[in-house]
Amino acid sequence: MSATKNHIRTPMARVRGFGAAGSGTWHFWHQRVTSVALVLLTIVFVVILLNLLGRNHAAVVQILGSPVVAILMLLFVGTGVYHMWLGMQEILLDYVHDEKLKFVSLIANTFFCFMVGVSSVFAILKLSFGV
Repeated sequence: MSATKNHIRTPMARVRGFGAAGSGTWHFWHQRVTSVALVLLTIVFVVILLNLLGRNHAAVVQILGSPVVAILMLLFVGTGVYHMWLGMQEILLDYVHDEKLKFVSLIANTFFCFMVGVSSVFAILKLSFGV
């Protein structure tokens, strides 16, 4: 029996040297980093929302329009949408087995996350610049 018959990996995989973790670690680390960032940003988001309770419309617009709050909200939305995109992509890759449906689902996931992000950023910038 030759030594190559005992390997599960294909010859191309052995030459490339990637193994099973060639691209999986990228998803893993991005998910973990964005989740840690979201813990901190969610705390800030909740504090901002609690400060808005009981205020009239003009005060809320003024607070949300301040540069520091707008930047924190943009960071929250951007990180949250990216984390959502990565998480749904991982779920779709793991649990959708039909290749055509998987492809369509991945495109729909990207489109949905992009639209949520653009809409949220537009709303924050509109409040911030008062346009």
